[in-house]
Amino acid sequence: MNTNLYKQVHRLAIELLKFDDAGNDAKFTDSYKRLKQLCEDNADDNHKNHPVQWETLADFTEDLNEALVIYQQALDCAIRREAVDYQASISFSMAQLFNETEQFDDAFEKAQSAKTLCEQVDDSELLREVIALNKQLSNAHKKRNA
Repeated sequence: MNTNLYKQVHRLAIELLKFDDAGNDAKFTDSYKRLKQLCEDNADDNHKNHPVQWETLADFTEDLNEALVIYQQALDCAIRREAVDYQASISFSMAQLFNETEQFDDAFEKAQSAKTLCEQVDDSELLREVIALNKQLSNAHKKRNA
């Protein structure tokens, strides 16, 4: 990954966390817009377009349906780059949001995908979280389809 891009995204993420914690909506919105612009500016550059920027943008997107669209952009980018670790974490985040927005079939599908992807990377913490979500969704899925 481009070191400069990582530093920019990291700096903006820290700003967003700080402004969110402080309840400073104006500065949060400004930093969010700068992160969104960075993503859009890099979208057509294969070298600079990286899933970390899109995933971070989605993480800070307050509208859950909009966040899902952005996570899909992040996932598409991760697939193009064959970045399985990003595919796993993004799929997990999408499964969580689908669950929150009561799109249970999509949540179940993404959680299963995240589990398969997690088994290909060395991230035991993420795998534990994915397994727990999978179990929760699987039980709910069985109850809905019984």
